[in-house]
Amino acid sequence: MPELIIQAREAAVSAHLSVKRILPFRRKRMVGPFIFMDHAGPMGSFPSELTSMDVLPHPHIGLSTITYLFSGNVTHRDSLGVEQIIRPGEVNWMTAGKGISHSERFEDPDLLQKGGLEMLQTWVALPKSVEENDPTFENYKPDQLPIYTDKGIWMRLIAGNAYGLKNDVAVHSPLFYLHLKLEAGAKIDLPTEHSERAIYIASGNLELLGRTYSNGQMIVFSKSEEATVLAKTNAEFMILGGEPLGERFIWWNFVSSSKERIEQAKNDWQTGKIILPPNDDKEFIPLPKSRSNPASSDVPPPEPLS
Repeated sequence: MPELIIQAREAAVSAHLSVKRILPFRRKRMVGPFIFMDHAGPMGSFPSELTSMDVLPHPHIGLSTITYLFSGNVTHRDSLGVEQIIRPGEVNWMTAGKGISHSERFEDPDLLQKGGLEMLQTWVALPKSVEENDPTFENYKPDQLPIYTDKGIWMRLIAGNAYGLKNDVAVHSPLFYLHLKLEAGAKIDLPTEHSERAIYIASGNLELLGRTYSNGQMIVFSKSEEATVLAKTNAEFMILGGEPLGERFIWWNFVSSSKERIEQAKNDWQTGKIILPPNDDKEFIPLPKSRSNPASSDVPPPEPLS
């Protein structure tokens, strides 16, 4: 049987944008290096003022954010001066290292008329050796992300390696991250290249080891477990994992192998040492009021986390 089943919890990341939060979870902080996962949407209706969905400039340290869309688009701006619209099938990979700030804005009025919005954001913790590297940002286009198809099976490799697929997305530790679609009745075996693995179901129903799971659930597998994924309905899901990095601390948008480093990051944000995006510097999210160990339970850490 799977090691653990995680049921997504609702969290708000801006005034009119709520998400399903999967990681971190009290009983499972990380899957390989993945320490955070949010699923926004699908959204087919929007507030009259799209700006009420915006996630204002906020800081990160010690992690890479991976933003991936099923539909819609989002404008990313960061303190490196990058401005990048991300569209479905692309990957925005931002490595915070010693410190970066960024915003996520919903500026396309077409979101109100067509396509809707559905996106996932995951965070990957960094190995200790690169936690203090300079921040970087890369956008990868769909033609850089290999796709595999078979009868009733479609998959795209977002990062890492699995099922014999590889791409040039720059990662800092062994991991894999896949987007899959299965037609009802199709099957696929769980990849075995990495020691920690999980499936997150975005839509539909999957059967594994004789039990059916549905959208909003993450199924975490033990190291040696083999399993075949059977689609009971048409289903869309993510498979992710990799090799563990060791203990990491998480507070608000900060991840580190050191509690002291997180305290420094708090001060850096309050004192302006982590600068704002130069093309989005008129507003920002202030440091939340401290509370003891905000990631110590299933209650989400102070918002927003994005």
